[in-house]
Amino acid sequence: MSKKIDFDKVVVRRGTNCVKWDEAPFDDVIPLWVADMDFRVAPAIQEALRRRVEHGVFGYNIVPDSYYQAVIAWFQRRHGWTIQREHILYTTAVVPAMSCVIKALTMPGERVLILSPAYNCFFSSIRNNGCEVLESGLLRCQRNHQPSFTLDWDHFEACCADEKTTLFLLCNPHNPTGRVWTREELLRMSDICHRHGVTIVSDEIHCELIMPGYTFVPMATVAPDSIVMNSPSKNFNTAGLQIANIICPDAEQRRRIDRAININEVCDVNPFGIVALEAAYNDSEQWLDQLCQYLWDNYQALCQFFAAELPQCRVSLLEGTYLPWVDVSALLGDATPYPTVEALCDRLLTEGHVWVNPGTMYGPLTGQHYIRLNIACPHSQLMEGLHRMKQVIG
Repeated sequence: MSKKIDFDKVVVRRGTNCVKWDEAPFDDVIPLWVADMDFRVAPAIQEALRRRVEHGVFGYNIVPDSYYQAVIAWFQRRHGWTIQREHILYTTAVVPAMSCVIKALTMPGERVLILSPAYNCFFSSIRNNGCEVLESGLLRCQRNHQPSFTLDWDHFEACCADEKTTLFLLCNPHNPTGRVWTREELLRMSDICHRHGVTIVSDEIHCELIMPGYTFVPMATVAPDSIVMNSPSKNFNTAGLQIANIICPDAEQRRRIDRAININEVCDVNPFGIVALEAAYNDSEQWLDQLCQYLWDNYQALCQFFAAELPQCRVSLLEGTYLPWVDVSALLGDATPYPTVEALCDRLLTEGHVWVNPGTMYGPLTGQHYIRLNIACPHSQLMEGLHRMKQVIG
């Protein structure tokens, strides 16, 4: 694929049973909330799905050798990570994968460590499996002259040293702060976890959405005994096709996870997910590279808009994902129209008809001064949403 993709094209999604658009309370809402993209998938994926639909029969299916070959070749070529076929377990999505891993490798009452703020399903998956959430809050810092985040290393180690902590659930790249962890940081996490007997599980669902100047490092290339969960869903906008993989090198852990996949009844995947994964990993790399550049351009436009029009809000450095994390603490307080970040988001929705996520979704304490936005949409849609935000806040 050599032709330039028109990511500016507006695709009408309202009225298609779309969570992002059709759950909105008003017909003209600009949805900058849930993490899915408003772009058509890569042409190779569309064509592969079209051919599969034309076959006309959609019964139970097996996962073929070509599926495993596509996964292995992609991560070897793109990230220098060699995966053994027997280490791959497929399932329906990364969140069910996460729940299966927690079920398989923990006992009720044990603690699962996360870096907070964290993707909201981390909290529910841990608690749904009878474990306690143990949060190590990220510290604010400056990177490349913008607000960013780093680990509180002393607190992180103290959490790992807790005898009840058996598993560390990492988000790499990190949602919602946008950090792409460096090799040095991953090595330090790995060293601490290994010294305290804590198993590392890395959610790498956003691993291809990396901004220019940054490099994604798979945790497994640093800690070969770690367990990785990934999927083309976020990177190629195929979340509705329900496919994901767990890569686990340890045979006993893999047996237990496979058992949990069957106990949770997420062992069968649909034919469209298989076809889409192969087309994504085999034939859609140039589309992905163009997408990342477009997301970077949208992020630059967002930063410029906030600097000029809403300077009281501070945009965190976005190294990966398409989900800028914005500090709105200057707008909040009892003496303002917005006593909480939830009140701010409610006003943006009801008055501005623009939908963003309150940071408290990702940590009641660590996210209380932030909002999360989704910039994976046509530039015109993003700018309309930002102008609506200004009309309410400004």
